Amino acid sequence: MSSKALIASAVFNSTTQGRKGIADKLFAHWFSRLVHAQVWEDPQADLHALQLRPGANIVTISSGGCNALAYLSAEPAAVHAVDLNAAHLAMLNIKQTAIKHLPDYDAVLAYLGDANHADNLKRYKRHIRQHLSEDASNFWESRTITGKPRYYYFTNQAYQYGLLGRFISVAHSFVRLMGGDMSKMLEARSVQEQRDIFDHDIAPVFDTGLFKLLAQQPLALYSLGVPLSQFAALKKDAGEGLHVLFKERMRHLSCDFPLDQNCFAQQAFGRCYDIRRQAALPMYLQQAHFFSLRRNIDRLHAHHLTLTDFLRTQPRASMDAYVFHDVQDWMDKQQLVSLWEEVNRTAAPGARVVFRTAGQSSPLEAALPTALLSTWHTDTEHNRALHATDRSAIYGGMHLYQKN
Repeated sequence: MSSKALIASAVFNSTTQGRKGIADKLFAHWFSRLVHAQVWEDPQADLHALQLRPGANIVTISSGGCNALAYLSAEPAAVHAVDLNAAHLAMLNIKQTAIKHLPDYDAVLAYLGDANHADNLKRYKRHIRQHLSEDASNFWESRTITGKPRYYYFTNQAYQYGLLGRFISVAHSFVRLMGGDMSKMLEARSVQEQRDIFDHDIAPVFDTGLFKLLAQQPLALYSLGVPLSQFAALKKDAGEGLHVLFKERMRHLSCDFPLDQNCFAQQAFGRCYDIRRQAALPMYLQQAHFFSLRRNIDRLHAHHLTLTDFLRTQPRASMDAYVFHDVQDWMDKQQLVSLWEEVNRTAAPGARVVFRTAGQSSPLEAALPTALLSTWHTDTEHNRALHATDRSAIYGGMHLYQKN
């Protein structure tokens, strides 16, 4: 099935009607291209929540592939990366192939970390091209509107491509237009300086009339991968207005973690990774994990399916960990029930499920029959503590459910 058909099957549900129906169709079309060149859920927070033992079987949303690769450091038996979007799986495949076939760590860091070297053309042609999957090869060899193949992305700031990369570029321009400067955040040398710069150069933009108007427009968030159902959850949590909610989430990203230890902040404010500092890199690109990732790289398996359809192919009691990102926010009650029927069937004793939500609350208790959750435990206070550790800071909640 094509990406467009799979995405439509996930987005279109019992709530797709009237004005929301039009919005859902527009979002499905928009989301069928490369959205996330890098993942915006923190794998360190995931691994802390999951407490994986060696030999675990993991299923995760792929997105840009960073987290699926990071989980290999936990010595799993298998990581199954599932996605509706073939462009995301192509991004995962080129990262997986680079880690496996480039000569050494320095070459991997130049290709995937800096992603801005003319020499990356040679690396692609000598070490990567012949090992890509057929679908990934078709994606990377196809030409963009500029006439160049997509593999040229890695010679010119690869992570500035995709809808989210372009959204960040537009955000920088908008903030400058409003008199601020997002890039100034990287001048900070302490968390206190981060707070001072945020309050002076970024926070005032959220209180402008133009931003308040844009914050009310669901279409403005499509490039973040936010469908109308998630936008509704955001509005529900926005007591003082969406502009205040967005400002506080940006404050969390800007001020609650040292910038030299936050790869998400590096992308948001610098539009690249700081390859001079290991702690500023995403986990899968840190040298400390390189040899475990390379050793386990063939334990990563990609699947172009819905989560529910993938789980239907798996044996009973075979999965130890599930990482759903925010996909449950897209689902109506029947879709959630179908998913959790398969989670219950495939979950091994002690299995854990981690996911994010646009709003603060988990959708499960309101949507699922009591019997489906009767063997699972969650702790609201612990979930709040987990959410506070997620350095990407774009979600309203992080939730952990553990099988009794």
